[in-house]
Amino acid sequence: MSGFIFAQTEDSITHLQKTEPISIIGVGDLMLGSTYPQGALLPPNMDCSILMADVSRLLMDATLTIGNLEGCISDDAPREKFCKDTTICYAFRMPASFGPCFKETGFDVLTIANNHSGDFGTKGRQSTVDILDSLGIYHAGWVKYPVSIFTKDSIKYGVAAFAPNSGTLDIRNISEAQRIVSELAQQCQIVIVTFHGGAEGAENQHVTRKTETFYGENRGNVYEFAHALVDAGADVVFGHGPHVSRAVELYNDRFIAYSLGNFCTYGSFNTQGVNGLAPMIKVTIDSEGVFLHGQIYSCWQPGKTGTFRDAEHRAAKKIKQLTETDFPETKLSISETGQIERMP
Repeated sequence: MSGFIFAQTEDSITHLQKTEPISIIGVGDLMLGSTYPQGALLPPNMDCSILMADVSRLLMDATLTIGNLEGCISDDAPREKFCKDTTICYAFRMPASFGPCFKETGFDVLTIANNHSGDFGTKGRQSTVDILDSLGIYHAGWVKYPVSIFTKDSIKYGVAAFAPNSGTLDIRNISEAQRIVSELAQQCQIVIVTFHGGAEGAENQHVTRKTETFYGENRGNVYEFAHALVDAGADVVFGHGPHVSRAVELYNDRFIAYSLGNFCTYGSFNTQGVNGLAPMIKVTIDSEGVFLHGQIYSCWQPGKTGTFRDAEHRAAKKIKQLTETDFPETKLSISETGQIERMP
């Protein structure tokens, strides 16, 4: 792209001083049920409100809450995704009536850069952003509306989202991604980047620091990407895509989560074992974007019932283990119950 269009921009906003900390919650993939190919992939009685009822108070307890919308929201957009092998290929279309469930649960931003946002073509994408706009939910990641700039509590935020998929900001074009984030950083006090990248599944929980492929597709080098975008001005980086949790890292005083896995995925998603872990990470930063501390809230998906708090703290323990293995040099300490602190 030679340039980009801001989504939901607010012009002539003066940067205001703010000393109190900012809390940002990030979660991974969200897909509340699909009308395609059949109604069996929808929650009972078409009631999406039950799926995150147990965790909604946590989701609302932050300055800003952001997640990845894995699929489109539309009642009638036709499928455009071609599936050569239907055993490894899915298409997700949430009913339009499900949109308010995201607002009522506390989401301020939903990113739409992923491998399912284009399943139902331009009509599905346009329906999605129209519904999100009507609900006052910001979005980013579609090349037509690549970023969001908005102000909340006198802080000006910029959000950009990337993926290795057609119609999205390309995670593999790191120089262009840096340009986009650098422009956001010049206009905003806090820049949040999300990405959908990396190979999928339980065998791909580790950050390899190399380019990852999955079923022959280049899914990007998430380590190189995250570091490059922090260098360009990103303050918080949230990853997802592998459908499992990955390590977290502190780089140049900025927080990176390499995969937040699945958070609320009803229907045909695998939620067995580590795929069922659903971490929610609350990051507290100062008004310059410097990481202060964090908290991993361990949640899980026990089959087709929704997302629930996990008293065994399995997501926190898994992220702690992966971080200590993949980033022994990082200056973060993670407790068994999910407290994230800076080390001296």
